[in-house]
Amino acid sequence: MNLKVLTPQDKESVAELFRDVFTREPWNDDWSDPEQLAAYIDDLIGQSNSLTFGYLDGNRLVGLAMGRIKHWHEGTEYCIDEFCVDTEFQNRGIGSAFLNEIEAYLSRNGVRYLFLQTDRTVPAYSFYMRRGFFELNDKVSLAKKIEERK
Repeated sequence: MNLKVLTPQDKESVAELFRDVFTREPWNDDWSDPEQLAAYIDDLIGQSNSLTFGYLDGNRLVGLAMGRIKHWHEGTEYCIDEFCVDTEFQNRGIGSAFLNEIEAYLSRNGVRYLFLQTDRTVPAYSFYMRRGFFELNDKVSLAKKIEERK
């Protein structure tokens, strides 16, 4: 397996893997609108501070991490918005190896912190906890649905 920094030119394979993984259990996200999916991928891979990693088995994209670099007063951070491994390759240690290679790349490039969010109720939570992530007890995620106004 090889780590590769992906670019907007890779967005077709990125979208395919993303859709294949996140439309299945346990997420069951509805990514049936190709325009919405393309816009979301563009949001994550096409910005000046975007950093997207692929994990390749030969030429096949089997792992994906989409995130962004933030320059914070305590040091540079990489915030992962999406992380996944092809369902055919899960539970084989590939996600761990992929994450280790990402951390090594980030360390070599001066990044000191790695942040992400996940649900406690999905297998990803225990995956991250076993790999040294911890909850930020003083932080919460907040959301508000904006009602349509005319």
